[in-house]
Amino acid sequence: MQSIEIDRSKRLKDEPQKGHNRWHYDLTPVVEVEEGEEVVLETRDASDGQTTWDSTIEDMATMDRGAVHPLTGPVYVKGAKPGDLLEIEYLDILPQPYGFTRFTPGRGYLRTLFEETFLAHWEIKDGWATSPQVPGVRIPGGPFMGTAGVAPSAEQVRQWNQREADLVGRGGEASLPTADGAVPGNSLAAMEGLRTQPPRENCGNADVKQLTKRSKLFVPVAVEGGLYSAGDGHFAQGDGEACITAIEMGATVAVRFRVHAGVAAERNIRFPRFSHSDYFLNPVWAVPQQFVATMGMPIRDDGTQEDGDLNLAAHNALAQMIDVLQERGFTRQQAYIICSVAVDLKISNLVDTPNFVVSAFLPEAIFQE
Repeated sequence: MQSIEIDRSKRLKDEPQKGHNRWHYDLTPVVEVEEGEEVVLETRDASDGQTTWDSTIEDMATMDRGAVHPLTGPVYVKGAKPGDLLEIEYLDILPQPYGFTRFTPGRGYLRTLFEETFLAHWEIKDGWATSPQVPGVRIPGGPFMGTAGVAPSAEQVRQWNQREADLVGRGGEASLPTADGAVPGNSLAAMEGLRTQPPRENCGNADVKQLTKRSKLFVPVAVEGGLYSAGDGHFAQGDGEACITAIEMGATVAVRFRVHAGVAAERNIRFPRFSHSDYFLNPVWAVPQQFVATMGMPIRDDGTQEDGDLNLAAHNALAQMIDVLQERGFTRQQAYIICSVAVDLKISNLVDTPNFVVSAFLPEAIFQE
């Protein structure tokens, strides 16, 4: 079994031969593996080690945000070529003992409601996470890799940068290329490489909580060898990751690859797919026996009716869940953290215009006696 081992006491910029933090076709593989061969990747947390037990709220303002999502890899899979579908099987995902959840002004789903910074440190032990900043709550583990994918082709880099720049030009939000904090530095990848914040057709930062141990991720191959990389481990997350972070952690992930020759091209598969052969999480948590839920509909605070706006419906469901948690004695900030790491957003109705429904589910069992 091959492995990529890292020194977590160092930042990625101090071990650039072990990984990268931009998606690009011009990256040197760290290891080469045969189809069916297992490989182990040690990964850093999403902040590249900038957040520790000693970090304070004040430290959040000085973080190097250009260095987020340090990825370990890439792994060159022999035989993989453009048009193939690469299958990545997650054999195991082992957490590090420390995690964090934070939100900062202007970021997160409810950024118009939260203009402050908050940071929760988590102790990860025996399959659970607890935090002194969110007392009375115990979060069950469901480790997965928040960011993982394959390298884009040169044409995809050009097209995806262009479409995101166009979005920004129309008043939208996207993280455009910058060499600030880029690894590898002083390279073509640093200058034009795709930022890791959004997921794309090559997968990336999809934050799919169901991609736990024994799951399979399927991604269209765009370059020779696929060039698979992973990072941004999550110990637990609610569907939605509302405050922009889950329980973020370093992790060790074991994967195995299979190449489905020509399948992506033949079936015109453009976006990633995934599967699981068993419960992705203990059913007690995946389908909680006891829960409380709130409904959100596309109606603004001033009473204005919108037509089938799922974004507004989700916003309203979460805002109401914040209220529910405050009624239980949590602060607004603690409630927002709980929503991000434990509350699942689900589409309940998208046919009954104008009021489509998004529901937010809170499992009761996370509260300690």
